[in-house]
Formats: sequence, C-alpha cells, structure tokens
Amino acid sequence: MTTPRPDLTTRPLRPVILDGGLSNALEERGHDLSSDLWTAALLAAAPEEIAAVHRAYFLAGAQVATTASYQASVPGLVRAGLEKVQAERLVRRSVEVAREVRDELSGDGVTRLVAASVGPYGAVLADGSEYRGRYGLAPAALRDFHLPRLELLATAGPDLFAVETIPDADEAAVLVPLLDEVGLPYWLSYSTDGLRTRAGQPLEDAYAVVADSPHAVATGVNCCAPEEVGAALEVAARVTGRPGVAYPNSGEGWDSGTHTWSGHTSYDVSLAPAWVAAGASYVGGCCRVGPRDIAALAATLAG
Repeated sequence: MTTPRPDLTTRPLRPVILDGGLSNALEERGHDLSSDLWTAALLAAAPEEIAAVHRAYFLAGAQVATTASYQASVPGLVRAGLEKVQAERLVRRSVEVAREVRDELSGDGVTRLVAASVGPYGAVLADGSEYRGRYGLAPAALRDFHLPRLELLATAGPDLFAVETIPDADEAAVLVPLLDEVGLPYWLSYSTDGLRTRAGQPLEDAYAVVADSPHAVATGVNCCAPEEVGAALEVAARVTGRPGVAYPNSGEGWDSGTHTWSGHTSYDVSLAPAWVAAGASYVGGCCRVGPRDIAALAATLAG
C-alpha cells in the first residue's frame, strides 16, 4: 500500500519525532563506512541494512526517516566507478528504501514521513569542508551541483527535503531558490558555531535567506552541540516565523582527518522540552544519536 503524502503546510500540534544518526546505527550493525561515499556506499552493497535502520528508528518512535542521500550525488558515485545511469538509480533508491519501510508499517495508523536528505556540497568532498563552508565555488557552480540532485530525489517521491548541516549562508542562498523551483516542502537546518554559521555569518543573516521561501516548513539547526540548540532556535523563530527543527549530534568532537569521534556525549533528552518551548516542532538527533536515544526522546515529549 502506498501512503498518501500528508499536508505539511500547517504547524504540527505536537512535536514530530525525527530519527537519529544513520551512520552510527549502521556502524553498530558492523558496517565500515570509511569510504568517501559514507552511508551511500550501502545503497548498492546492502540496501536492506539501511532499511533495517529506518525500521529501528520508526519502531523506536521516530515519525520521520531521513534518507541515505546526504553524501550521495551522481558525480560522487560516478567518481566511485558507477555509470551515470547506475548512479542516478542509487540516488533515487535512497528514497525508495525509506518509503518501502514506511509503507510496510503503515497498518498501525501512525503518520510517518520520508525526508530526502540534501547535504551541503562539502559533504560530497568528504574532507571536512561541510563543517567550514566557503568552498571557493561561484554560485553558478553550486547551482549546477544542487539542482540535478534535488530534481532526481524529487522523482523518487519523498514527502519533503531535509536540507541539513548547511555550513554557509551563501550556499543556502543558492539552495533556497532551487528548492522553491522544485516545489517540495523542506526544512533547512544550519550547522552552527554558537550564534554563527560554521562559515562565520550571524544566524540572523543566515535565517533571513530562507524567511520568505513559500516551501520552507521549518528552519533550525542540526549536527551542533546540544547546548547550542535553544539559542539558535530562538533566532530562527524570530527571523523566519516558521516552526523550528532541532537535531543536534551527541556533543562529541569529530576529527575529519582521522574520521574518529572523541569526548563524551552531552545529548540529553531532558533538554528537548526547552527546545520545543523555543519553537521546535521537529526534534531528533544527528551523529552518534541512536534508536535508544530516539525512544527516550519520544517518551519525554509524549509526556
């Protein structure tokens, strides 16, 4: 059974629970994600494993599955040795896998969404520049990268786009008109450093980029430290007037050179009600946040 697309134009009455990190959940299942394709490598090698993670998050209480397309692009897959047609099929497959799991569980009456992940240009480079921005590319080059991927993902039928971990307001300024051109609902979340983007722009200016977009259903932050969420949400709400989206990482430190994490988790579901009070209607977790965390988050916000 195919699940009908829900109306996302109104603010949810209750917080919508997002999923957590895809990569950490796959690594816990024994997969090596050290290649430049990251989770996208399993779209060809083991799509059933990606499906298993989507299923685990749904069963933990998540209402949104974020697809394994964050680091997937046709140019990146072609560089990895695929033909263009194969690469296009795998990008679409990221959405189809999530939709199949969502439809499989649809008999229980719970509304679940599939969000096609749209990572920044820097994610495809796999060199840590997704956390810096400032790629040195002209806006036209960013447009040529992002538009074909958006159009390809849209053909696979997601409910919305998750435009996530955007480090640079200049990249958002390219993305927002393209998203409105494609016409699917989307949220846009920045990765932040305090009250600035990773590229150094004030969040007031960064959120102003998306404030007038007719297809933006939420704005906020992801893959930041949990303690940074509340202040960023307050800025997003003030500037855009839209519902907020918040899914921080565990608070551990990431070394892009060694591809390792360090430190201790500070992801605490007791913070989530404050995020909701600051305007978040969509709440979940990013890197190093797993199904058990999402189950605890769902229970906290249900109360």
